[in-house]
Amino acid sequence: MKAVVWHGKEDVRVDNVPDPIIQEPTDAIVRITSTAICGSDLHLYSKLFPIMREGDIIGHEPIGIVEEVGRNVEHISPGDRVVIPFNISCGHCYFCEQQLYSQCETTRDRGKLAEAASLLGRGKGASLFGYTHVYGAVPGGQAEYLRVPQAHFGPIKVPEGPPDERFLYLSDVLPTSWQAVDYAGVPQGGTLGVWGLGPIGQMCARIAYHLGAGRVIGVDNVPERLSLAAKYGVETVDFSAVDDVKELVLDLTDGRGVDSAIDAVGMEASGSLIESVLQTTKFQLDKALALRQCIASIRRGGTLSISGVYTGPIQMFPLGDLFDMQIQVRMGQANVRSYVDDIMPLLNEDDPLGTGDLKTHEMPLEDAPLGYEIFQKKQDGAIKCVLKP
Repeated sequence: MKAVVWHGKEDVRVDNVPDPIIQEPTDAIVRITSTAICGSDLHLYSKLFPIMREGDIIGHEPIGIVEEVGRNVEHISPGDRVVIPFNISCGHCYFCEQQLYSQCETTRDRGKLAEAASLLGRGKGASLFGYTHVYGAVPGGQAEYLRVPQAHFGPIKVPEGPPDERFLYLSDVLPTSWQAVDYAGVPQGGTLGVWGLGPIGQMCARIAYHLGAGRVIGVDNVPERLSLAAKYGVETVDFSAVDDVKELVLDLTDGRGVDSAIDAVGMEASGSLIESVLQTTKFQLDKALALRQCIASIRRGGTLSISGVYTGPIQMFPLGDLFDMQIQVRMGQANVRSYVDDIMPLLNEDDPLGTGDLKTHEMPLEDAPLGYEIFQKKQDGAIKCVLKP
C-alpha cells in the first residue's frame, strides 16, 4: 500500500509499504477514504524529529471502511463506515472507566524512551496513531489501509451519505475543541479568548457560541484564518498589527480581561527573539508567546485551557501571578470518546458547527508532501488539508 512516511526533518514522502494485517483478536483493518493533516503533525515534521525514526508512517485523523475485524471485535463489521479516534484506548482499564481515555493504562508505552521523555519520570499517556516512539510507535492513518488496535472499543461507526468531512473531524479536531471549551468553563454569556485560529481554534469559537458564550475574541495573524473566524462572529485580533495584545484585550473587556482563554497554538507559536534563542540553545524546548499572552489576558478568577501541545519546561513561567490572580488551569490530550455523544447529534442534523467549510485543500495522498509544506508555511490560505488515498 501507499503511506506517508517520515524520512527526516521536513522530509515526508509517499512510499510503498507492506499492507497491515490482523495481529490481535481486538484488531481491525480499515480502508482509509479520507485522512487529514493535523497541526500536531507539524511538530513531527519540523520539531520532534529526535523521537521519530525513518520509515514511521504518520497521521492520526482517518475515516474509512472496515475491511476485516478480529474475533473479539463485535460492534463494527466489514463494510461499516468508521472514524478512528487519534488516541488508542481499551475502554475498560482504570482510566478509561474514568473517561480519561487519553491516559489508557492498557496502551501506554512503558518503554525507557517514553519514561526518559517525561521530566517527571512518569512516562506518557495512551498510545497515539502515527505519533513518535514515546506514544507507542503505532503506524498512522495517512495511508491506504490502517491496522486499528483496540478496535473492540475505539472506532466510531458513522452513517453513510454525508461527505467524509462531516464526520472526519470526530477523530481529533471536534473532540479536542469541545474538551478545550469544556475545560475553559466559559460562563453563560461570558467572554472567551482563543489564541490560534487554526482548525482547533476555529472550532473552539464555534463550539463556545453553541454552548452559550456571549463573546469570542480570536487572536492570530493569518488573514484567511481571521476572515473565517469573523464569519462565525469572532472578534478578531491580528497580533502582528498591534503593539500589545494584552492591552487590547483588556481594553475590549473593561480592563478586566476575558473570563476564559484557550491556547490552541502550543509549541508552534511565533515567538520573541529571546524565546527563539532559548529554543535554539535548548534552554527552552517550546515557544510560549501565545501561552504568555493568554495568561496575561485572563481576568482574576478566570480559567486557562491549554489544547496546544507543549513538550518541555517553560522558562520564567508566571506561577506566582497565576496564584495571585486565582487562575485555574486545565489541559491535556483530548479524551475523544468522552465527547462523541455530545457532538454526533449535531453532525447528524444540520451541522451547526459548520464542518463543511473547515477544509481548504483536498489532494490525493501522493501530494501529502505539498500539503505539509503549505500548511506549515501558511501558504495558499491553507487551514485544513484533507488527503484522499
